Amino acid sequence: MNRIVTPFTVAQPTVAIEGSDARFPVHRIYCVGRNYAAHVREMGANPEREPPCFFMKPADAVVPNGASVPYAPRTSNFHHEIELVVAIGVGGRDIRRETALDHVYGYAVGNDLTRRDLQAAAKNAGLPWDVAKGFDRSAPVAAIRPVSSGGHVAEGRIWLEVNGQVRQEANLAEMIWSVPDILVELSSFFELQPGDLIFTGTPAGVGPVERGDTLVGGIDGLETLRTTIE
Repeated sequence: MNRIVTPFTVAQPTVAIEGSDARFPVHRIYCVGRNYAAHVREMGANPEREPPCFFMKPADAVVPNGASVPYAPRTSNFHHEIELVVAIGVGGRDIRRETALDHVYGYAVGNDLTRRDLQAAAKNAGLPWDVAKGFDRSAPVAAIRPVSSGGHVAEGRIWLEVNGQVRQEANLAEMIWSVPDILVELSSFFELQPGDLIFTGTPAGVGPVERGDTLVGGIDGLETLRTTIE
């Protein structure tokens, strides 16, 4: 006798859109590693312009602005990484550089939270970074500012404070791989889809956070991201 299985509902991860009641539905989260020379050096690597390193987080890792994030389990070295986030509005494969920005819906501030000790262990063993990067609630994201409201973002101050003390500060123009470069390279591996988010890499100054810490980060012209670690 056939059993009837009742379907269950899975919530669609979304991110706020600045100036709108609508939400941006998240399809995938891609991340770029080693995209600021100073950060590459602080991680003990050579900052030569090699092809970008990509990794992913699950879509439901997104955390809304102002929400708390629990201190991640199975780590004793929980790090912040402030980043520019690109929201894709038009999908595509093998995107051309001259039309790459046509695929961008908007931009936001994000924090690529990282279990640094687990990442170091994975690197040393030649293993993937999944447990170090793709864990629950590892991707706080502020509201997306649509390109139609403020244009594209190629330069400007990017910064993060922990308990009022500046930890990270740079300019987006220091990125080794620009947003068009990233879209060209990433779309040669994956067919980008509307709803994709791309974390574009973090500047130098990454460091540990503790329970009770307040993180405030921003990029010129975008909504400031505020997160508390529980």
